[in-house]
Amino acid sequence: MATPENVSGEAQDRPEPLFPRDASPSSVDADTAVILLGAGVTAITHPLLYVKLLIQVGHEPLHPTVGSTMFGRKVMYLPGFFSYARHIVRVDGKSGLFRGLSPRIVSSAISTVVRSRVKQAIPAQVTEPMSNRDDLKTSLRKVMSETSHEMVVQCLSRIVTHPFHVISVRCMAQFVGREVKYRGLFSSIVKIFQEEGLGGFFVGLVPHVLGEVIFLWCCNLLAHFINTYAVDDSFNQAPAVRSYTKFVMGIAVSVLTYPFMLVADLMAVNNCGLAAGLPPHSPLFKSWIHCWSHLSKQGQLFRGSSFFFRRVPVTALPVD
Repeated sequence: MATPENVSGEAQDRPEPLFPRDASPSSVDADTAVILLGAGVTAITHPLLYVKLLIQVGHEPLHPTVGSTMFGRKVMYLPGFFSYARHIVRVDGKSGLFRGLSPRIVSSAISTVVRSRVKQAIPAQVTEPMSNRDDLKTSLRKVMSETSHEMVVQCLSRIVTHPFHVISVRCMAQFVGREVKYRGLFSSIVKIFQEEGLGGFFVGLVPHVLGEVIFLWCCNLLAHFINTYAVDDSFNQAPAVRSYTKFVMGIAVSVLTYPFMLVADLMAVNNCGLAAGLPPHSPLFKSWIHCWSHLSKQGQLFRGSSFFFRRVPVTALPVD
């Protein structure tokens, strides 16, 4: 997440004014604001991620219901987000919807600080914006340079915060088997280190990083090519269209890279002592590629990508 930089450009030898003006916010103040905002957003959206994680690990405690498509064909639908959330509240109370929240808040805060420090240590190359079609090669180089810098920031941030992601995922996955193995943040750190060593904090890191890198490059390059070749400068609303291109591309590309996120979450709970990651609930995966292959064969690479109108998988239907 981009943070405002320190724009205090007062000259060192400039005399102090008689009535001092309000100082512009420092990078520390900006980071603090982003951390607080991030914590709020993380807390608000956590129930969504919690339900999504339980669907990802294949936990379906509620029976499917009979529904129909827009063409009138009868189909079986799995419960949506609200039904699933009500089930969690019945079992664990309202506070149960926020299981695993503290590691996510810590992860968000650390990510903000790491991103800010990396951007200060490795500043992006400053280039003038390119809009002339005669400079397409230069414009493409600029996009690639910016994306490369953004990729470095994203990868370093992911590596530093991934241990907290693993802890959060395992805390939430305990709902499946009703375990209490991972309770507090610090006790979870000790537990993982004792049982799995340092490697336990980075299970699922490779697919997570790959997914984010592919998302970043595809999103930026597609937005660049569409803005350059598909949007005509003579069109009155061209600037407005270009401003939304990257956002729309982000939604489209996130669908394509979703399997990487799913595999990363499944590897985080695989064979860690929780029922959600052990047979018969889940096979033991030798690697994230093995996990991907298994999901692909089952047609489950997009499991958990939708909260509503979730049809019962064909593999789960009884054979007559």
